[in-house]
Amino acid sequence: DLQDVTAKYGPATGRFAEGKRRHPESFDDPIIVRNMERCISCTRCVRMCSKVQGAYAISMVNRSSKTFVEPFSGGRYDCEYCGNCLTVCPVGAIMSRMHRHTYRPWQIEKEADTVCSFCGVGCSMVLQVRGNSIVRAVPRETGGSNKGLLCNRGRFGYDYVVSSGRLDSPMIKRDGKFRRASWSEAFTYIAGRLKKIKEDSGGNSIAGIVSGRCTNEDGYVFQKFMRAVLGSNNIDSVASFGYAQAQRFFEGIFGQGVTANSMRGIPNSDGVFVVGGDPTAVNPVLGLQIRAAAGKGVPVTAVGYMPGLKIFAANRPMPKPFTETALLSAMVTELRNIKGISGKGLFDKLIKDIPPVSLGEAEEVCGVPSKDIRSAVDALSRMTNPSIVIGMDIIRRTEGQANLLLLAALVSLLNSRIYLLSELPNEQGLTDMGCLPDMLPGGRHLTVESFRRRYEEFFGVDIPSSPGMGIMEMIEAAHDKKIKALYVMGEDLVYSMPDSAYVKAALSKLDFLVMHDIFMTETAGLADVVIPSLSWSEKEGSYTNLERRMQIVRKAVEGKGMEEWRTVSEISRLLGFNMDYKSSGDVRAEIAKVSPLHKDITYEDMTGECMWPYKGEPLRHGISLEDIEMPDKGSLLKRPEKDRIYIGVDKPLFHFETLSRNSEALSSIAPEPYMNVGKALAGRLFLAEGDSANVSTAAGSLKLSVRVDPDIPDNSVMVPDNFGDKGVYAIMQWKVNSALKAPVTDAEGVTIKKMKHAAEEVAV
Repeated sequence: DLQDVTAKYGPATGRFAEGKRRHPESFDDPIIVRNMERCISCTRCVRMCSKVQGAYAISMVNRSSKTFVEPFSGGRYDCEYCGNCLTVCPVGAIMSRMHRHTYRPWQIEKEADTVCSFCGVGCSMVLQVRGNSIVRAVPRETGGSNKGLLCNRGRFGYDYVVSSGRLDSPMIKRDGKFRRASWSEAFTYIAGRLKKIKEDSGGNSIAGIVSGRCTNEDGYVFQKFMRAVLGSNNIDSVASFGYAQAQRFFEGIFGQGVTANSMRGIPNSDGVFVVGGDPTAVNPVLGLQIRAAAGKGVPVTAVGYMPGLKIFAANRPMPKPFTETALLSAMVTELRNIKGISGKGLFDKLIKDIPPVSLGEAEEVCGVPSKDIRSAVDALSRMTNPSIVIGMDIIRRTEGQANLLLLAALVSLLNSRIYLLSELPNEQGLTDMGCLPDMLPGGRHLTVESFRRRYEEFFGVDIPSSPGMGIMEMIEAAHDKKIKALYVMGEDLVYSMPDSAYVKAALSKLDFLVMHDIFMTETAGLADVVIPSLSWSEKEGSYTNLERRMQIVRKAVEGKGMEEWRTVSEISRLLGFNMDYKSSGDVRAEIAKVSPLHKDITYEDMTGECMWPYKGEPLRHGISLEDIEMPDKGSLLKRPEKDRIYIGVDKPLFHFETLSRNSEALSSIAPEPYMNVGKALAGRLFLAEGDSANVSTAAGSLKLSVRVDPDIPDNSVMVPDNFGDKGVYAIMQWKVNSALKAPVTDAEGVTIKKMKHAAEEVAV
């Protein structure tokens, strides 16, 4: 800022003759460089870090002319590396080390307004390009949900786009080895194999899975391909790992669009209740809204291990592993007594029928003192405009449906807004586009004949009337050889699903596996054909974020792959079904015609606030209240097994799925996998910070570096899911919640052994 203003209005030379202040540049941080000779002590960065980001990582040190910005204890920032201090620094005293000395601001050749692809917040951002390379990602100052903020992944993680590991040609496996193929050869081969399988075994023997990184246009065309061309409703995405089920559950009770709430409502709440995951890691910019609320004096209740809210939450009940159900039951019981309920309406009757759980009973099971539960309940009972933020960890439990019922009861008793944490950029969009085994685009249930007929008339073919398999059922069916072919668009199933060995074995039993991806992932290595995709920065389309805000994804650079919708259209044409799309705009135009929910929505609409409700007719088929199974008191008070070690999924702030392993910037901050162990458990195992230990389950074992965190509940260990064969899913066991058809993230037989140079090991 100062450089630009001086160049435009200032004198060519300065009037002062004093010597320049000398201060060595600091390269202590992996992705940030500090040049304090430029600092003018405006304190913008300090105020951004403390008042907005809530990281409190830097401050002004020393006095007078020797004042500069530094971590109070010196050395590296060791912060959240959001880079928002870079945005506000007017003189470039704090800069990114990426592309340093490779360009000047006036050498930027192109700027693309787009949306971040690292989580479901969908931050508005600008990609600055020189040549065919992204040199900087900056937040858009106006519009969007992020209000000019970004997290570390959005600001620095884009460099995976130029990774040397990117696929640049279709690959066909012959005699167990991949060889390069032309696009037409690959398309012809895929079409021929799918046609033969459909003729021999029927369309129901083919299934498809879509990544949450695919655009709305990709998802719409793929579900059309599966249903109209292959005759299969076996289509799903990882949104069914919890997000889609939670939304369907709440909408079935409270009505359509109940989760479509602006994040700006969080700081304006008079109370925030968070459960099921740390929002500052899963959806960092949403997490900042919670911190902003706390900064205004709003009471925040954070249930469970949430280090990002540690200093912001007024109430931090920390239940024992997998005992959140008991805690929620006691809270519902107390609030029901305080608020009262008529029991006349159908859901009121359900709330009334939830078995009562006393504070003492809950304390015996979950370990949270009765007074702490009472304190949280008292805070909630005084709220008139609360927000409830729900992460997917609370749903990926054996008691997942009971937890949803209890959370719905809290929503009803408190009359609160609901926010669902979304781990991928387009989980909501794929749900709306019909990438579910029982839903058509626009939230229309395919078993309703009038809805199905509408799409059949538009597609010109019949659509199977029975719901297909969900993603968990597909893997089980592949393992049992009940499906012959699987078409996967961009999802590394081996490491994004529990029990990697089971998933790998299941995929190996398929007759035919097609994989779209930008890297040769573990799943791609099992495929018969691999098609190189485009990254989000190399294609046009749209995402729908967790607020149900529809936003445009714009191309910034050219890639060597192909859009998923275009690939599927070409294969469809070879199978005799013409999809004549020339651009993503053509796909968007068809969506606007056929989907009642998205009626007449254009890309131009998305340049503004394209929020729910849209121009169309919202109608979604949620869970029937009659289908909700009332849990008995025994299941609500299920005790953790004595002396058993529980393993949980840690969501690192600096990584995203396995994709971020290909980002040098993010890997420089968090280069290696680890396990977080509670202080008490570490003491019993004689584990110290930095030790190496082997964590084993019935599904496998990992050798990891140890981190000791006193906030982690006893008898539990947290392992991140972002390091492929070193990720937690590699040793999770295959468990499915039969009611929700979602994974249960759990593992039995957990042991931890300290690795020593000598033969001696300490084990539990």
